[in-house]
Amino acid sequence: MRKQQAGFTLVEIAIVLVIIGLLLGGVLKGQELVHSAKVKNMINDLRSVSSMVYAYQDRFRALPGDQTAAQLATAFPAPAAPTACVPAAAGTPCDPGNGRLDGDWFAGAAGAGVATDETSVFWQHVRLANLATGSIVLADANYQPRNADGGLIGIESGINGGTGLAAPFIAGMRGSLFVCSAGIAGRYAKQIDLTMDDGNTASGAVQAVLDTLVRGGAAVATAAVVDSQRYTVCMAF
Repeated sequence: MRKQQAGFTLVEIAIVLVIIGLLLGGVLKGQELVHSAKVKNMINDLRSVSSMVYAYQDRFRALPGDQTAAQLATAFPAPAAPTACVPAAAGTPCDPGNGRLDGDWFAGAAGAGVATDETSVFWQHVRLANLATGSIVLADANYQPRNADGGLIGIESGINGGTGLAAPFIAGMRGSLFVCSAGIAGRYAKQIDLTMDDGNTASGAVQAVLDTLVRGGAAVATAAVVDSQRYTVCMAF
């Protein structure tokens, strides 16, 4: 007896290929949406910190983190207990009332909150003012906020370790205050700059540097940004 061989017709194969194509397209579109949502969150992080500063100044006529103990006691009556840094000498990372946020933007990282750094107590002050959410305890492991990729978010005036000399975190970057967000993948860093600034991560108000948390690094141009590499993105205002 002759054996009959079964197989797929061209129509069936075409239908399967169409289904596979639709599934792949859905997966890729889903990844694109996830990436887009991350970029939007990171942009919102940078913009919201600057909004906190303006809202705080409008309410208290002072820069959060830069107030004296007496000013804080007036701004936040009992039972609130805001932390005021106590300067050892002029030009240290705590020099209240000088109109700057002295210290490194990552001073309050991973439970290592430095009470003498204005950049650290900044977060406590804006939270007490209900301008941000999070812990007001400087020693908490999650005291300093993080972005959608888990990197630290911080703010500073670009003063190097209390020397009083202007030294922005990213070399040559200009501004009064700098909001920085670390651990950002290169593909996101490029999108952030393209959305917020001039599309060049080595110039303008938004710049990116290799993610080393070392002050004075040179900004990396967009063409040299590696998608899988991690960067710190800073916005000046």
